[in-house]
Amino acid sequence: MPRPIPSSQPAWDLAIGSSLPSRSALREITLRGCLVLIAVGMVMGWVSLVEAFANEPNRNADRPNIIVIMADDLGWGDVGCYGATGVATPHIDRLAAEGQRFTSGYCSASTCTPTRYSFLTGTYAFRKPGTGIAPPNSPALIQPGTATLPSLLKQAGYRTAVIGKWHLGLGEAAGPDWNGELRPGPLEIGFDHCFLLPTTNDRVPQVYVQDHRVLNLDPADPLWVGNQAPSDDHPTGITHRDSLWMNWSHGHNSTIHNGISRIGFYTGGHAARFRDQDLSDRWVAESARWIEENRKHPFFLFFSSHDLHVPRAVHERFQGKSRLGPRGDAIAELDWCVGRLLETLERLELDQSTLVIFCSDNGPVLDDGYVDGAIEQLGDHRPAGPFRGGKYNVFEGGTRTPFITWWPGRIPAGESDELVCTIDCAASLAALTGVEMPADDCLDSLDVLDALLGVPDAHGRDHLLQQDNGRSGSFGLRQGDWKLVRTDSGRASNVELRLTPTQLPRWQLFDLSRDPGERHNVIEQFPDRADAMRRLLDELIDQGRSRPE
Repeated sequence: MPRPIPSSQPAWDLAIGSSLPSRSALREITLRGCLVLIAVGMVMGWVSLVEAFANEPNRNADRPNIIVIMADDLGWGDVGCYGATGVATPHIDRLAAEGQRFTSGYCSASTCTPTRYSFLTGTYAFRKPGTGIAPPNSPALIQPGTATLPSLLKQAGYRTAVIGKWHLGLGEAAGPDWNGELRPGPLEIGFDHCFLLPTTNDRVPQVYVQDHRVLNLDPADPLWVGNQAPSDDHPTGITHRDSLWMNWSHGHNSTIHNGISRIGFYTGGHAARFRDQDLSDRWVAESARWIEENRKHPFFLFFSSHDLHVPRAVHERFQGKSRLGPRGDAIAELDWCVGRLLETLERLELDQSTLVIFCSDNGPVLDDGYVDGAIEQLGDHRPAGPFRGGKYNVFEGGTRTPFITWWPGRIPAGESDELVCTIDCAASLAALTGVEMPADDCLDSLDVLDALLGVPDAHGRDHLLQQDNGRSGSFGLRQGDWKLVRTDSGRASNVELRLTPTQLPRWQLFDLSRDPGERHNVIEQFPDRADAMRRLLDELIDQGRSRPE
């Protein structure tokens, strides 16, 4: 109903109409309107602010699951998205098509143990003596109290596991107690769970280690591992060569298991021994189980593949899948593992909240101790792509390997030429999860997170030091497009993907923009550049760290 008009209401109110509010009501309406306008303005301001932040990289507002898949001896040119021929890798190619494919992605060393050490510790392996290829009875190379990638992520509330090849030693200084508790090991440096091949599969023993013990070990049949034959009649690849189904070409001729002779000797533990062909299947199954058990928490899984390291004894369903022989078949098996891990993430609806990093521990090698046709069946396949060298040396082929990051909805599809390295995972993932880096650990790990996430105009490293197995004084230093190679011994192996020594000068300088294959030493043409890089190399080695304090 219309509001009654007070007798004191002015004539102009009557003229305008009885439905109009009073002056006091107008003042109230005006005040309310101002408040509404202020509120709307504040909301619009907050919306603009939120939109502005949404366009910036949100580094630690969420904690994605993280899976690092590290291949073994996989070269730059060994997968389809990097130009492989003779073998199909659809699942790895999918990662590259949907994520960032790096053309200057590196591991830090050209052999497995030092790369794995540097990946976990964020410190160049050459800084710690004894971090070359670990023998079967090696003690733990990473000691408790050392800050590691998993220990950093645990500070952010992550569940952590390593499943696959370890090859970083177990136990105290005397070496592993194979029949007792294997500590220190992964669980003492930040992992909650491990399911391991304790060494590497061309070395003994062929058993799984679950957490602190050899799995399925019968106390009545103790496991013994040693460097010398336990008896004169102990069967070896030399004495019983005709019993082998995979023959050795050099060095791998000690204890025989599953028709393959290995490096080193062992007896006992028969109930605990595995069949080589089942390694990948078991690790994928264990990974899927662990992911499912921990899906309600942020998790970090280091899936440490053995493919395509020797002996290349793939599961029967992969035999003949490539035209490259067992080496190519191992690449196909590796790709299957990647596919199954992605399938697990999608089944559990975790793919949109999981960052996957795919990399390799070093570059390629063909005949690495077994007669498996790797050279004879190579054809036009180029394992190192356009680069020279491979495993065991510091040419580009030794450490420049496939490197892919994938995170649906967060990492855009594309290609990056930024310089990134496996050693940077510690600092970069700490930045992602909001963990402060320790002052006196992870001495060479740099934060290249924005480059890994594909942020526009992000930058990677400006230099990278490369090492071989760490015993010969060989180093590579990449700085921009320049590469300095130091070879103290005067020779290197596998330079042309053959395990024969190549004589080399102590110092070489290459312009990778013009000579990615490192064929033309230009050190005499650019002496000032060489001198400056020599000084930088000496500083990086002598000062004990490269991460700024």
